[in-house]
Parts: sequence; structure tokens; C-alpha cells
Amino acid sequence: MQNLNEIDQLIKIISKLPGLGPKSAKRIILKLISNRDNILKPMIKALNETDTNISRCNRCGSLRSTKSCNNCDQNKKKLNKICVVENIADQWSIEASNIFEGYFHVLGGTINSFSNSKQSLLLSSLLQKIEKEKIEEVIIATSATVEGQTTAYYIKDSLKNFNVKISKLGQGLPIGGEIENLDDGTLHSAFKNRVGLETESD
Repeated sequence: MQNLNEIDQLIKIISKLPGLGPKSAKRIILKLISNRDNILKPMIKALNETDTNISRCNRCGSLRSTKSCNNCDQNKKKLNKICVVENIADQWSIEASNIFEGYFHVLGGTINSFSNSKQSLLLSSLLQKIEKEKIEEVIIATSATVEGQTTAYYIKDSLKNFNVKISKLGQGLPIGGEIENLDDGTLHSAFKNRVGLETESD
């Protein structure tokens, strides 16, 4: 293979994307170079605009543009439910299923049982949202992994002094399953059969 530093750098970057290795990266790069006007240049423009205009909302954790956050701006609908998810991919999966109407709150990860990552999760703004918007139900839609369940119970404990119904996804969510990998039917079943979580007050 030709020794081109620019190509080598692109291969390293693209190989970091999920599901892609060096061979796939090479095929993508060749496709981009051979279609400069139709793919490469529009992609460069779109990436620059994304880098400039899209960021993570510091209130709900979802993606927002420089103009507004679509998730937070749903206030006018007077929604009374919040669905708490681990990441944006989970939010997109649930949105695509059309099973939930309400606010989303993206934690930005889970509590790792081997390290104290509670501080990195977006929890304080979740509590503020529940109180300010008079939320009636918090649906904890974390994955059925050890970390996801640990995070769910930590959130439940954080809400023990709030007068709010707390539920988690029920039957249909397989043990060890991650939200973004579930099909629509499984998600519908998990939401429909969600179960309440009892909190213990001091």
C-alpha cells in the first residue's frame, strides 16, 4: 500500500468507529476520494456544522443545537413523565418505537461497580426538572446489566424524598440486554409491563 500520511491518519480515525476496522476504513476512504463532490465535500461540511452547532444539553443530557434543545423545549406540552436512559442511542431507540411521550433525561453513562462515577452522571438537573415541572412518573430505562441495575437503584434512592411514581422497564427486557439493541416489539413490551419501584424514606 502507498505510504500516504493523510490516508494513514484517516484509517486510524475511522477504525475507531463502532463496527469498523482498518479494512472497512480503507474501503470507506476510497469511496470518499472517488466521490469528492457527492460525498466527501458534503460530509466535510456536515461534520464542520455538527462540530460547531451540536452539543450535549447540560440540563437533560440530550443533543441540542446552538438555537435550542428540542427535548427541554417540550415544556409547552405540559408532559408529566420523564424517561431516564443511559445514553443518546437509547433515547433514539425509544423515540423510534413511538411507545413513550414525555421528556427524556440522558445520564451519560452508568455507575461502574469498580469505580465511583456517580458524580459524572447528570443527576442534579434531573431532580430539579422533576420538582420544577411537577413530574408524576419517572421511568428508569437503564439496561438490564449489572451497571444499569446499580444505576437504577441509585436513582430510585435519590428520589425517595420526592412525591413521584418511580417505575422501571418490565418483562421484555432480557437480562444483560442494552436498550439500543432491542427491537420495537421488545421495547413496547418492556414499557407496557413496567413495574413500580418502592422507595424508602428516612
